[in-house]
Amino acid sequence: MRKKLLFFIGMIGVILLSGCTQIDEPITEDSTGIWNTWFVRPLSQLILWVARLFDAEFGYGLAIVIVTILIRLVLLPLNIKQLKSSKAMQEIQPELQKIREKYSSKDQQTQQKLQQETMQLFQENGVNPLAGCLPIIVQMPILIAFYHAIMRTEELESHWFLWFKLSEPDPYYILPILTAAFTFLQQKLMMAGTTSQQNSMMPQMTMMLYIMPIMIGVFAFFFPSALALYWVVGNLFMVLQTLLIKNPMMKKNSTTTGGEGS
Repeated sequence: MRKKLLFFIGMIGVILLSGCTQIDEPITEDSTGIWNTWFVRPLSQLILWVARLFDAEFGYGLAIVIVTILIRLVLLPLNIKQLKSSKAMQEIQPELQKIREKYSSKDQQTQQKLQQETMQLFQENGVNPLAGCLPIIVQMPILIAFYHAIMRTEELESHWFLWFKLSEPDPYYILPILTAAFTFLQQKLMMAGTTSQQNSMMPQMTMMLYIMPIMIGVFAFFFPSALALYWVVGNLFMVLQTLLIKNPMMKKNSTTTGGEGS
């Protein structure tokens, strides 16, 4: 549990550390290296191409919104898998707790039996404990590359979208607040349908419910508004995605449970 929490915090930290490398170098066709050639420049070019479709000042901000939605659509299959895995993990928590109580001893032989029965429980219920991390692992390079594309695309420096300048933090702090709010709402929806007992068995999820919105909200206070805009649109997309996917899953399970009870 602690390892997962540290993993999430560490991955967020990578975004900050990435800002220390090449961040003052504009991304151009002369930029070299695998990172620039295959990650940063394609995203920068995609933003510029979409922006040119709109002959208006707000075109660059609108381009970020559109590219964000495209990125989320690409990641959609992985996120659906994450939702299903998360729900399956929540459902087996009572059985998982029984196994842990059964093999509470810390000796090596007992711990081996604990791991064997835990893996067997996962296999029987089709649960992959790593499935929840996969979308994050895939998304992080994209987010870092997107951050570099925003920071190093010179055309974005002078453009505005709505009330903020894309290359500067939001002067009214509206985007950071929205970023934190939508992050919290998305995390809350992920936990919807779980009992207090299940939540007590998964303290890392409860902890992340509050830590993630605060961390991302604080980052959005200092990062360019273009990146904060990416977070707001991306998290709003995730909220709608969770509502559209998880609610039918919950209704289906309720119907199945009701049918078995009758």
